[in-house]
Amino acid sequence: MDRTKIILLSVALFPTLALAQAPQGNTTNPSFNKAKKIMQKQIYTNPANMKTIYCGANFDADKYITLPTGFTTEVYKKRVKRWEAEHVVPAENFGRAFSEWREGAKVCVDSKGKDFKGRKCAEKANPEYRLMQSDLYNLYPAIGAVNAARQNYNYVMLPKTASKNYRSFGSCDMIIDKKDRDAQPPERARGVIARTYMYFDTVYPKYKMSRQQSQLMTVWDKQYPVTKWECERAEKIKKIQGNVNPILASRCKNI
Repeated sequence: MDRTKIILLSVALFPTLALAQAPQGNTTNPSFNKAKKIMQKQIYTNPANMKTIYCGANFDADKYITLPTGFTTEVYKKRVKRWEAEHVVPAENFGRAFSEWREGAKVCVDSKGKDFKGRKCAEKANPEYRLMQSDLYNLYPAIGAVNAARQNYNYVMLPKTASKNYRSFGSCDMIIDKKDRDAQPPERARGVIARTYMYFDTVYPKYKMSRQQSQLMTVWDKQYPVTKWECERAEKIKKIQGNVNPILASRCKNI
């Protein structure tokens, strides 16, 4: 009997076991606001690891950010010292899989009787979306101005030739292509980004990477190996959120 038939037979005979072994995403916390508080109070507690994902800016327990020397920005200046929780896999990228985001829902009516859709509707009307939005494995501290500039842009490797369409941040090597709506993250963030995308693709049937995105993340995963802090962070989240990150579980065995 070939391997495929054995797997199908196992699922048929032991459906509960098969379900239990399937990787799961967040099933315990549907609150994005609560997730942000957990990040601040239970995950990022050691000053050595209290750094933003893209620029490596230090921050303290009060969410005050110390900007790196040479950091500059021409946009979103009011958010430049604001600590924000960045969705590495953007909320819009998985949110559009939900009809509430695309089309709205009966419960999505404001105080003036006007229908609304998008993120606010998905958050209000769909419990599954709320769990995905609040998944701690996908949330990282970021300088507010950088988070705002990145928006929901896909990560890419941009041409090395400078372009008038590029938006940069001085000493922080985050580059935004305003025209093509792409973002090239610094090297320090690429491995983390790759494994976060791979996690989301593995545990949430609603979300699937494009082939091009998958290829890039596979390259970054190999090029920028997992770090000790990345594994420690995953252990903290597992204890709080209750689910294992199967991508990091396999890569952290030798850390």
